[in-house]
Formats: sequence, C-alpha cells, structure tokens
Amino acid sequence: MRKIRVFLEMVRFHHTLFALPFAYLGMILAANWPLSAEPAHLPSWQQILLITLAMVAARTVAFAVNHYADREYDAHNPRTKERPIPSGRLSPKMTLVYGSMALLLLVIAAWQLNWLTLALLPGAIILLIGYSYTKRYTWLCHWILGATDGLAPAGAWVAVRAAVDVPAWLLWIAVTMWVAGFDLILSCLDVDSDRQDNLYSVPTQYGVAKALQLARASHAVAVVALVAVGFFYSFGWIYWVGMTIVSGLLIYEHVIVSPTDLSRVNVAFFNVNSYVAAVAFLATTAALFI
Repeated sequence: MRKIRVFLEMVRFHHTLFALPFAYLGMILAANWPLSAEPAHLPSWQQILLITLAMVAARTVAFAVNHYADREYDAHNPRTKERPIPSGRLSPKMTLVYGSMALLLLVIAAWQLNWLTLALLPGAIILLIGYSYTKRYTWLCHWILGATDGLAPAGAWVAVRAAVDVPAWLLWIAVTMWVAGFDLILSCLDVDSDRQDNLYSVPTQYGVAKALQLARASHAVAVVALVAVGFFYSFGWIYWVGMTIVSGLLIYEHVIVSPTDLSRVNVAFFNVNSYVAAVAFLATTAALFI
C-alpha cells in the first residue's frame, strides 16, 4: 500500500481532476451533436464511467512512462530530484508494472466504448508513451505534449459518437495549444538543468523571453479555437462570459510571469490553469442546458 501511495503521488493522481474537465467537455458536446431542436442531454452513464476510467488510465500511463524515461535527468534537476524514482522511494521496475496495469485498463475501456475508439487507440498509445522522449530530439516537445493531452476531449468525442467531427478537431487544437502554452512557461524553470543534460526545449534553444512569447501565441490560438466551438454550437451569452473569464485567466497567467521574474510560475501552472479547465467546462455545460 505504501508503494501504491507513492506511485499515485508520482503520477499526481489528484491532478487528474485538472485534466478531466476538458474530457467531459468533449463528451457532453459530442452527445449533443449535430445540433437539433431536442433538449440537451448527457451521454449514458456507461459512457461517462468508461470515459472517466480511460482518462484516468491514460494519464497514469503517460506520467508513469514520463517518470521512468526521465529518471536520470530528474536526479540532476533541483526541481525534480525528490520525485519518487530518483529519491529511491519507488523502483523503475514497479513504476512500469503499475503503468502496465493502467495501460490494460485503458485498452479495456476503449474496447467497451466503440470500434473507432479501439481502432484509434494504438496511435494514442504511441503519443502517450512517445512524448516523454521527444525532449531528447526536438524543441517541438511542448506542442507534442499538448497534442497528447488534446486527445482527452477528442477521444471523449469519439467515444460518444464513433466519429471525428469538426468540433472534435477544434477541441483538440484548443487543448493542444493551451497545454503547450503552460508547458512552455513551466520549462523556463528547467533551462539550466536541461542545457546541462543536452535536452531540447524552446527556453534552452531560444531563451526564456522567446518561450514566453510563444506561450502567449499558443494561448491566443487556444482561445480562438474555443471561440470557434461557440459559433459552431450557436451558444448564448453564458458561454461567451465563460470564454471571457478564460481569456482573462490566461492573460493573468502571463502577467505574473516574466523573463526576469519566474517566482510565480507554479501559481500560473497549477492554480490558474485548473481554473481555466473548470470555467471552460462549466460555461459550456451551462450554455447547453440553460
């Protein structure tokens, strides 16, 4: 039980709640597409349960592989050296065992949802496992991570509709750019350690100032994609109030971080972005059902 608790700490199990809102957003929007005069409705309880299990399992697989792949780099980085593997609280072998169990749960959930979810699963697994290694080869790693997290709403859409429609692509773009933006900000804390380990990132290749500029641009694209979703669904004022709040939160995230002051990066990364996900989900749900 102690090792399980350490593993859940490592994969930040409680932070799954940080990612779930966009998966649920994709799920609810898919259940009400295409638009009709019928009242909005939720997916079946079986779909909600299986999508939740798939989301938790996918995130667990990704974090387990990430910590396994980066265990040697984490040991050199002051910010990550106390993580379970480099600190000796959890072995690399047990990390892979627990990650394999989560992968099995993901496969079972996809199999139970529909044929297209299962057919697309291998590509999703490649991203879930492969993105952890991209930092060794390309500074595009931030957007590859974003594209992997973007599978949450897009995958939930496919799980409900067994189809890939235009709004699913817009949600994927929105989450891809949102995650890439805040990962660019977080990576500014690791620039010295990454350079010592010859790892690629925008801050190591082009500097912190450029990374923050690209983070702002990425978040702007994310907002545009969410705005496009609102037009596709002809949402009313509730959605637009929500998107205004989301935009304001993202602006605040960039106001409190600068190339000369990175002391509030953790506030921007954890606090502000959790509010972004929650507000986007609540505004969309309210726009559908009210």
